[in-house]
Amino acid sequence: MATQLTADDAKVSLNAHVASKGEEIRAKYGPTIAWKDLPLLLADRVYVRYPCTIEFNSEPLQSGEFAHPVPHGDRPEDGFTIFVHPIFMTQLSLVPMLVLYQLVVVNYGDFASADDALTFGAAALGLSEDEYYEKLCELADPICSCGTA
Repeated sequence: MATQLTADDAKVSLNAHVASKGEEIRAKYGPTIAWKDLPLLLADRVYVRYPCTIEFNSEPLQSGEFAHPVPHGDRPEDGFTIFVHPIFMTQLSLVPMLVLYQLVVVNYGDFASADDALTFGAAALGLSEDEYYEKLCELADPICSCGTA
């Protein structure tokens, strides 16, 4: 008799998958993923399913948001722009950390959770999920406290 998978099974499976992909990214592009490595990663369809560009622009971001991918059209194949808060234009070494968090949404859409994004980014950067979360919060703090998005 076949066992039916539940939504929880699918979520556990996705989280394990994103952890594995993150580890593969670290092995290929790490151990430190620098700003100069980001275009190569974004062009690598093994790890980034759809075309992505980065734009430093806070207009599409919600209050307190450091980055967010916006689709170019109705189909993911049309690509995405990952908008990054302009405060990070002078801190390019931090941008990969922010973009990695967004790539789970690019790759897996709404089914992916914030936990999946943490798992993926942490694995790619060789951090624990707690360490990655703390670093992201530190980076978001100036955006939240300055009152702009």
